[in-house]
Amino acid sequence: MNQQPASPVFRQDAAAPSVLNPYLLLTPGPLSTTATVKGAMLRDWCTWDREYNALVQSIRGRLTALAAPSDPSRYTAVLMQGSGTFSVEATVGTALPRLGGKLAVLTNGAYGDRIVQIAERLGIAHTVVAFGEVAQADPRALEAALAADPSITHVALVHCETTTGILNPLEEIAAVVKRHGRIFIVDAMSSFGGVPLDMAALDIDWLISSSNKCIQGVPGFGFVLVKRDVIETCGDNARSLSLDLYDQWLTMEQQGGKWRYTSPTHVVRAFDQALIELEEEGGIEARHRRYAENQRALAFGMAQAGFVPLLPASWQSPIITAFRYPEQGGFEFASFYNDLKAEGFVIYPGKISAADTFRIGSIGDVQPADMARLTQAVLRRMSEASQV
Repeated sequence: MNQQPASPVFRQDAAAPSVLNPYLLLTPGPLSTTATVKGAMLRDWCTWDREYNALVQSIRGRLTALAAPSDPSRYTAVLMQGSGTFSVEATVGTALPRLGGKLAVLTNGAYGDRIVQIAERLGIAHTVVAFGEVAQADPRALEAALAADPSITHVALVHCETTTGILNPLEEIAAVVKRHGRIFIVDAMSSFGGVPLDMAALDIDWLISSSNKCIQGVPGFGFVLVKRDVIETCGDNARSLSLDLYDQWLTMEQQGGKWRYTSPTHVVRAFDQALIELEEEGGIEARHRRYAENQRALAFGMAQAGFVPLLPASWQSPIITAFRYPEQGGFEFASFYNDLKAEGFVIYPGKISAADTFRIGSIGDVQPADMARLTQAVLRRMSEASQV
């Protein structure tokens, strides 16, 4: 049920600074949202109410249709309170059996490293297939690791590693995992909804994302898409009470969308509105085209201002782009950040040790014209700095 909120809501151009939106969030999430998504949170909901639970069920069904368009009935969706990392930890802690499970984690950034930390904290046997900070995950390295270690039961990959903005070769890696008969866990936190994929076609077992990424909702919950026959076997696996993804799924299945513990009702309603707006835009393919246009406009304008991207274009995602500091000395990120914020744009610092970088996101309620305005502001700032 997609009932509109009781209070009137007016769509506002998120690109125009206002009292409510003094700047664009050019980050990989939280991100700039439409006024209608924010307005959807003006109504209070009861977690036990049938109307609210029907809304949850509708969201679950639409997520499986988006994630596995070729065979959505094979999959189910579980919503989980908290940040995206809560859902990653819930997945790792529920997917791996207590006895006989071993996880191989492909790492090329902070979020792959975080999966390793989760496995360590939960006492899960694991091995790391590392590629450094500025290289794509290589299917050949995974092939060698799986061939050498038959005890590996699960493989985890971050699809878009926002540490750098790199997009890992999901299709090729999925083929290796399935050729070896292992379970595949995909952290699609910052890519799902903005980069087309089909879980069923790739035979992905688990996929994790969050409400405040490419669906363009607000922070408050994550969600996990999983094969029904896979999660049905996970009843005794969880290492946590509140992060028991199997119990969360079973409760939603048996009680028509009920969460085990208090759910973020306002955020769920905003997410429902965000799904409506994704469909109105033309679905994931259309959103991907807009994000890609945003990224191209960003890269072009930043090049005009003298900034070089960290990654080659063939590895670059449309989600977030890392730029190197200028070669000439004197660049200070803090003052650069504050100058852009004063002009209505918030960007991200860098997150790697191999180079001095900063990052700019291209997702959310953002258009190519916004990227042109941003890069014009950057060009002005750099021109003024060179005259000092």
